[in-house]
Amino acid sequence: MRAGGGPGPWAGTACVVTGASRGFGRSLARLLAPQLGPGSVLLLLARSEDALGELASELRSGCVPADLGSEEGMRRASAALRELLQDSSFGRLLLINNAGSLGDISKSFQDLSDLQEINTYFSFNISSALCLTSTALRAFGARPGCSRTVVNISSLCAREPFPSWALYCAAKAARDMMFRVLAVEEPGLRVLSYAPGPLDTDMQLLARTRTGDLGMRQKFQRMQEQGQLINSSVSAQKLLQLLQEDSFPSGAHVDFYDI
Repeated sequence: MRAGGGPGPWAGTACVVTGASRGFGRSLARLLAPQLGPGSVLLLLARSEDALGELASELRSGCVPADLGSEEGMRRASAALRELLQDSSFGRLLLINNAGSLGDISKSFQDLSDLQEINTYFSFNISSALCLTSTALRAFGARPGCSRTVVNISSLCAREPFPSWALYCAAKAARDMMFRVLAVEEPGLRVLSYAPGPLDTDMQLLARTRTGDLGMRQKFQRMQEQGQLINSSVSAQKLLQLLQEDSFPSGAHVDFYDI
């Protein structure tokens, strides 16, 4: 759905947010929508069809319910991106790769021996971001005078090991490096990995109730008890600030606490 000539400063922008139905993605979508001016489109992707539809209705945006961990979901999402981005009137592409999951954090490294479980996790958390990003960039192309920005929602786990979080840490580290490679290959592209900090979301609830490592579980519980968790909208506002200033080195990893 094309924006109706609102006051936002980003005219002619194709903005895509994955994992938009809840948590950080939902908060970010709500902040991005008012930034989009005449000729812009906001496209939201997520697995949760009902929650996604409600948000899309609220923001008057387009939405594609799709499980990015499945081949059918990827086909649906990729087709939607190609259809949207073939429009040559867009002067800006903003792609936010936010979709992700924790995996089974009750397991230690040595408990992870099911190849199908591991491949399924990495397919959703790594491969889908690679495929969607490459599809979007090919569809949009390198248009003269146009800007292209790709954001990877990262984590402290991309840089530090968390006991019981082998899958999540590995995926976040892989995604950071993947997008650093993109930044080097495409110097005309703006690439950012943003770590939003410890957010007060359903994912954090899982972290403090299901993490197998007792020390990590207690650490997350103390953070919640001491009010150290961050509201998603507060962190999303910092990301919006980064995008508005547009002064980060392409390929950089920027943490919430760096700003």
